[in-house]
Amino acid sequence: MPRPAAAERPDMAWALVGAIGGTGLQLLQPVLSPVSVYAAVAVAGLAVLLLRATRRARLSFGRLRASGAVLLLAALAAGWGATGLRAAWFAADALDPALEGRDLAMTGTVVAMPQRAEAGLRLRFAPDTAVLEGAPVRVPPLVDLGWHGAGAFGGADPLAAQASLPDVRAGDRWQWTVRLKAPHGTRNPHGFDYELWAWEQGVQATGTVRVAASAPRPRLLGPTWRYPVERARQAVRDAIYARLALPGGAAPDTADARRRAAGVVAALVTGDQRAIDRADWDVFRATGVAHLVSISGLHVTMFAWLAAAVIGRLWRRSGRLCRAVPAQHAALLGGVALAAGYALFSGGGLPAQRTVCMLAVVALLRLSGRRWPWPQVWLAACAAVVALDPWALLQAGFWLSFVAVGVLFATDSIAGGRRVTPAAGTFHSNVGRWAGRLLREQAVVTLALTPLTLLLFGQASAVGLVANLVAIPWMTLLVTPLAMGGVVLPVLWDAAAWAVQAMGGVLAVMAAWPWATVARPAAPAWAAAAAVLGGALLCMRLPVPLRLLGLAPLLPALFWQPPRPAPGQFELLAADIGQGNAVLVRTAGHSLLYDTGPRYSADSDAGHRVLVPLLQALGERLDTVVVSHRDTDHAGGAAAVLARQPQATLRSSVEAGHPLQALRPIDSCTAGQHWDWDGVRFEFLHPAAADYTAAAKSNALSCVLRISTGSATALLVGDIEAAQEDALRSAGAPLAADVLLVPHHGSRTSSTAAFVDAVAPRWAIVQAGYRNRFGHPAPEVAARYAARGATLVASPDCGAARWSSAAPGRMACERRVAPHYWQHLPQPGSLP
Repeated sequence: MPRPAAAERPDMAWALVGAIGGTGLQLLQPVLSPVSVYAAVAVAGLAVLLLRATRRARLSFGRLRASGAVLLLAALAAGWGATGLRAAWFAADALDPALEGRDLAMTGTVVAMPQRAEAGLRLRFAPDTAVLEGAPVRVPPLVDLGWHGAGAFGGADPLAAQASLPDVRAGDRWQWTVRLKAPHGTRNPHGFDYELWAWEQGVQATGTVRVAASAPRPRLLGPTWRYPVERARQAVRDAIYARLALPGGAAPDTADARRRAAGVVAALVTGDQRAIDRADWDVFRATGVAHLVSISGLHVTMFAWLAAAVIGRLWRRSGRLCRAVPAQHAALLGGVALAAGYALFSGGGLPAQRTVCMLAVVALLRLSGRRWPWPQVWLAACAAVVALDPWALLQAGFWLSFVAVGVLFATDSIAGGRRVTPAAGTFHSNVGRWAGRLLREQAVVTLALTPLTLLLFGQASAVGLVANLVAIPWMTLLVTPLAMGGVVLPVLWDAAAWAVQAMGGVLAVMAAWPWATVARPAAPAWAAAAAVLGGALLCMRLPVPLRLLGLAPLLPALFWQPPRPAPGQFELLAADIGQGNAVLVRTAGHSLLYDTGPRYSADSDAGHRVLVPLLQALGERLDTVVVSHRDTDHAGGAAAVLARQPQATLRSSVEAGHPLQALRPIDSCTAGQHWDWDGVRFEFLHPAAADYTAAAKSNALSCVLRISTGSATALLVGDIEAAQEDALRSAGAPLAADVLLVPHHGSRTSSTAAFVDAVAPRWAIVQAGYRNRFGHPAPEVAARYAARGATLVASPDCGAARWSSAAPGRMACERRVAPHYWQHLPQPGSLP
């Protein structure tokens, strides 16, 4: 009796949906359950699935109408329990809070090629031993370390600082003194979840290599044979830079373009995405081709397809091989195996791992000899990826990839693996078929993914369809083969760099068009889901009237507007930007940004990394940007914010000749200036006009802004110190406020007892970095506020803080709005 066709057995589909759903439910947990609970639920679910798989159980279950529901629940339990067990076992290796900030003597191995950072290196390190004051201690099995060169924090040239460090290579054993802390990132609405990223990477601590005089010098113990792939990747990356570097006398613009092209080539060959310049990333994202310049699913799939084609052609030349293993099977297995090797050499990133896993599942299903319906193939690949990396369900790349594949399955003939190469015909007819197919598939994917892209990133490329039609064949058929071929014949890297520069020029022109990107506020999940379904419906092979029904579900996501305060009220959002200030003030029809956060490095700042995405997700069009004073932890992100908010006026106390003066005319903030927005009064209390000539420190010129409805007040004070606090009190300034942005991040030089008494805040917000080197907020300052009944809200503990004049007794913390077990919450007393 022939085996039943796959389409006649829905059991697998029920089980796959249940396994994926169970994993998703576990990811929603705010805290982990006991290991015993996870184990019991997983065992129960697996037991039911195994019983269902036996013939006797199939007969008994077959009498039940609810057999599909039983399978669904059993798989859901197995997925929930298995994911919880993995999470609990991983969390057991977390860094002991008592070890944070302590000098640890550690010995171990560099497990990945070092990444170049400003004035130093970023290292992934596997410690073998760790010693604290002569006693061994347990530390996580994988940590990320920073090693800063000489003068890194003293204004030294970054290249010179990097050159002062020794050559560190993957596989080397080192002994050094480090200071560790738990992975702790910023937490903002619609922002990047660094702690989830570290969890997925297996990193449970970050830290720095100590180079102080009080610490022993780092010592190389010698190379090892461990991590040979990483050593090879590093050697290839260094060879690319050496090959593409221009002589010292080359024109700066030419040398910079060549350096940036070398970064793209290195990223394509070795997966080192940090090698790509930030300006290039901006162009690639604006044109929707970012997936082409990193080791993505497209590259791995293309490599598998080419490898399978070559293996199949060679295999058919041998009758003996074909009799042993059919050429089609050999090509399929060989393509997947070589794609796995390519993914491994490129760094084995999670997107590449997911793609290899998906390809392996599809290959196994084809080798089974059955014709599987496309929903089961799609679900099987999805379930395999989720089993490999459960937390992929929370990653934008996962959803973009699988929604795209699902839409292509549902709207084209690739379902069930029926798609083949074009029929025999002339060269021109075949090229025409492939070109038409590429055009249609890119149009389908663009239409279906645009709503999802708007939800996940707050913007979508309006030129993405055209840019991809040009860039996909150029990058996949020319640049990537040349870059990979350079490993064997280095001269090909020169051709790859030329091709990258040529494509970069075309993309830069597209990205410069005023309408190149479409930005919309982040819509709720329900609106985005409806929009994705609407986009998919528009792509279906259905009569036009039915397809046009897909327009209606698109409208909520495209025209969504976040709610604003009522007239006469205002809201504050103190962003989590690390060691610096950045506060968004919103009224019914206006918005103001007070300070723009710090500069993190030469190519990264709070404006670009946090504030621009935040403002975009909230749909904010700023009327005014206030930069309280010139210190980089307050003005570091101004250039990025102003570039995306060309209509905003700029008020500040920066001096003539400051770089901000070249970006936009600046109105000096002076005590007595005031204006009303929607029934809310804004007033500067400091500095006075005379302070601009008398003040010796930039902190003394901090713009102090009072915002009031008459019944609720907020006071934003920058980095004023004790002298300015006393001057404000002596002048009789209206200081009483419900919310106070704590002066100078809680430094000992500010927040005098008299000033705190004059303000008498209900809420005192401290914007500071987790375990920052300045010790902000100082313990005595925190105690001073607590003694006067004020609630201290520190951004390391709270994340972004939201407060509304309509409900002055409530403060919402982003870290507590939707908590997850992988997020780090500082232990009581862990903050300085």
